[in-house]
Amino acid sequence: MKLSIITINYNNLEGLKRTYDSVVSQTCQDFEWIIIDGGSTDGSKEFIEEHQERFAYWCSEPDKGVYNAMNKGIAQAKGVYLNFMNSGDNYADERVIYEFISAGWDEEVIAGDIMVDNDELKIWRNPEEGNLDFDYMRQSSVYHQPSFIKKNLFKLYGGYDENLRIVADWTFFINALILHNGSYRHWRRIVANYMFDGISSKPENHKFHMEERNRVLNQYARIIRSIEKRNKRIQELDLPIMVIFRRKLYEKIKKYIYDVKNLL
Repeated sequence: MKLSIITINYNNLEGLKRTYDSVVSQTCQDFEWIIIDGGSTDGSKEFIEEHQERFAYWCSEPDKGVYNAMNKGIAQAKGVYLNFMNSGDNYADERVIYEFISAGWDEEVIAGDIMVDNDELKIWRNPEEGNLDFDYMRQSSVYHQPSFIKKNLFKLYGGYDENLRIVADWTFFINALILHNGSYRHWRRIVANYMFDGISSKPENHKFHMEERNRVLNQYARIIRSIEKRNKRIQELDLPIMVIFRRKLYEKIKKYIYDVKNLL
């Protein structure tokens, strides 16, 4: 199975219907679809039951938040790639999945662009390959709605951090793509339409969003500085015998990153 689409929902029946129409209209249906509902009471559960033949897996039960629900979906997914198309969001057109599967790419993260509806339409583009570094992530993000992520990354580095309420997807991309240098491709195509009504987009959550983001940045900045110092020392060593030493030091750095991540 090439692709698993994961949709999380909680009391957003109209948004769920919009996402449903988008997914079932895809010209390529060679994927599995997983629905994680947080125990909705607005008719969402009944809608899911009515269309359950479309879903490889679904549940409707209380959860511990957005990222707990997304982790539940990850645990059930069997696809090589995962795409999180949560209720309310939808694909840009009916050929998105066909074009993604037909391309045959193999990078660990393939990130398209999104059309954002916030009073006026704007295109938010994910970074080009050469522009994705820690400095970029300080100011922006890799948007998860138009991204296709290899499930293997979640096996290697763990699921979304459920201690974070808003920025766990951003934190995951820093860990997988920056710290661990995961392979990345920018797909210069509008993949998804994003309704500007998610938890991170609400004005009342802006202060908490920035506080949570800055807390994570400070933690990762210390790790990045430490790695940069080590890399500089490695580059200053130019004797042939130091090739073996470099490899050993690289393994130590990887273990260091892993150990520090587990303490965050």
